[in-house]
Amino acid sequence: MTQRPHGGSRAADAATRGREQTRQRVIEAAIGLLARGGRDAVTTRAVADAAGLRPPAIYRLFGDKDGLLDALAEHGFAAFLATKVVAPDPADPIEDLRAGWDAAVEFGLANPALYTLMYSEPTRTNSAAFRAGMEILMGRIRRLAAHGLLRVDEELAAQIVHATGRGAVLTWLSLSEDRRDPALLTTLRESMVAAVTNQQPAVRDTGPAGAARALRAALPEQTTLSSAEQQLLREWLDRLAAAS
Repeated sequence: MTQRPHGGSRAADAATRGREQTRQRVIEAAIGLLARGGRDAVTTRAVADAAGLRPPAIYRLFGDKDGLLDALAEHGFAAFLATKVVAPDPADPIEDLRAGWDAAVEFGLANPALYTLMYSEPTRTNSAAFRAGMEILMGRIRRLAAHGLLRVDEELAAQIVHATGRGAVLTWLSLSEDRRDPALLTTLRESMVAAVTNQQPAVRDTGPAGAARALRAALPEQTTLSSAEQQLLREWLDRLAAAS
């Protein structure tokens, strides 16, 4: 097999770096236009001028204007992800949920045009950075569940948290300055907390043993399982409960 000369490899690497630097320069120029003039200001020609390029370069790098807008949204999701503070074992999982919700809303209010672009197309939530951010949220939800503090299914809880945060930002941005009452954000946040969490833990002891004891206590009230299935499940729960 013919190997590429080292000189050719270095040239290819330099070309790749140069292309990536140019791409980043275009994104930064487009972000500036977006922040100053909104989505309508992000035209191919305006972005090319701001980046010191000719318009065809935009098409070579992003395919078309939609490709450029997708790249801006991905940049936004990555910037938002970088602001997230992850506590591996927070003292209060509900306060940790509040803090995460507040941080998401603060990012949206600080970057209104970018945030609106990020959520203007449902397909943009396929972004790798968006999925990473949702994994952080799911980690918060799982900690609530492990402490017996989750009122609803984990997936539904994540949807409620995300929907209320996004709705809070977009609603706030739609209001005139004189109608923006901070109580709106606080009320939406607390409504979210009340919808997805219990005031008192449903499971008193954390971990599998506590969850097993709580589920074992609820078994007589359910009718989904047959008697044989209940008996088998009870045996498993007894073993988990005894493992503490």
